[in-house]
Amino acid sequence: MQHLHHLYIDGRWVSPETPRLVDLINPATEAVFATFAPSDVGDVNRAVAAARQAFGAYAQTTRRERLDLLRAIVDCYRRRTDDLVEAVLLEMGAPLILARERQVAAGLIHLQQSIKALETYQFDIVLGSTLITREPIGVCGLITPWNWPLLQIACKVGPALAAGCTMILKPSEVAPASASIFAEILHEAGVPPGVFNLIQGDGPTVGQALVSHPDVDMVSFTGSTHTGIVVAKAAADTLKRVHQELGGKSPNILLDDASFATAVRHGAYACFANSGQSCNAPTRLLVPAHRQPEAAAIAKSIAEELVVGEPRSLLTTLGPVANKAQFARVQSLIASGLQEGATLVTGGLGRPTRLERGYYVRPTVFMDVHNQMTIAREEIFGPVLSILPYESEDEAVGIANDTRFGLSSYVTSADLERAQQIARRLRAGMVHLNGVPSDPAAPFGGYKQSGNGRERGVFGLEEFLELKSIFGYNQI
Repeated sequence: MQHLHHLYIDGRWVSPETPRLVDLINPATEAVFATFAPSDVGDVNRAVAAARQAFGAYAQTTRRERLDLLRAIVDCYRRRTDDLVEAVLLEMGAPLILARERQVAAGLIHLQQSIKALETYQFDIVLGSTLITREPIGVCGLITPWNWPLLQIACKVGPALAAGCTMILKPSEVAPASASIFAEILHEAGVPPGVFNLIQGDGPTVGQALVSHPDVDMVSFTGSTHTGIVVAKAAADTLKRVHQELGGKSPNILLDDASFATAVRHGAYACFANSGQSCNAPTRLLVPAHRQPEAAAIAKSIAEELVVGEPRSLLTTLGPVANKAQFARVQSLIASGLQEGATLVTGGLGRPTRLERGYYVRPTVFMDVHNQMTIAREEIFGPVLSILPYESEDEAVGIANDTRFGLSSYVTSADLERAQQIARRLRAGMVHLNGVPSDPAAPFGGYKQSGNGRERGVFGLEEFLELKSIFGYNQI
């Protein structure tokens, strides 16, 4: 974290035009652990100019040159694993095992996926006498969130580099430390000056300037649906491409033949993982009405098994939520569940016992939730599970689809064909059958207000490419 007081522009670490420092708060202790220097509009302009200047040469690099660069980045990333783990632990409060085995590991996995996609991707196809070619879209503004900081950075920077684009990365101001180390990795790996640039700061100032900049050709944004709408409006005046991966309120349908001992346990863990701060978390558990008490008892046992506490302890399975504002939001939504008549199974308001400081949330389970309650409509982004009863498969599908979101969904049945049929009826970009995890090579993204476009693998690479038709390319 040696460069938190600098920006990375045009291959150099530079000071912001308007020097000032902002405290970084460790969510586990509420204490300041570092300071960082945010950018201003002038810094955005410098970074965009550097990326624009570098684009012509980098766009002409060969597949082999880009593969060599990405492999060098992977090697450097591996060497900096311990530093990245420490950064994620401090800025997110992620438990040590989660930080190492999932948070930091996810960034590496998706850098490797960019390499795999680039190795075999067919940029040119011929249709008769016409060449259809895919070319880098240009200068890209990449805006990433705090909940999975390295995964999201890798899912944007990796394919952008593979495509031949230049870029400006603006990570969340809540999680700038891991992004700063990531920039150090790219510098050490030999990314040419101007190809990758790092700015820091908030959305209303720095993000707005980046998204609306006329020399930015594409914006790739991951974050809340509310902010995604703001981003789309800011980008509209210049008609740039806008790729967005936004919020979710994912249903988890357990059919009546499912093994609840396994399925509820799996679903509850998936909901609570990363302190509930995952856009694709299965936060709405849909169960046959007559089996709701059974599901609630299993979910209660899982919530009460979790060890909430100090992230450095190897016994800890759940850390705090990432910041004070998020803690307040989660508390408010738990309160709404109580006020609107949901039955509290376990958890509830306030911190867990014996934790007097830190943004820790009690793992919470509600039952008797109906789909018009706030806790069933809003993305909570905390360790809160809502159990919704249903009477028929058609009703379950209706409840699942009755949401403005459409990111992910889950179906469990002893009959795979039955689960497959339900999956085809769900209005979501992703469906997990019988607990199967995500495939890192498969497209990640959603329907409706969960965004547009896809990330990961070949599908993520194609988001950074333009299509060109060259007529008469082959002439006899």
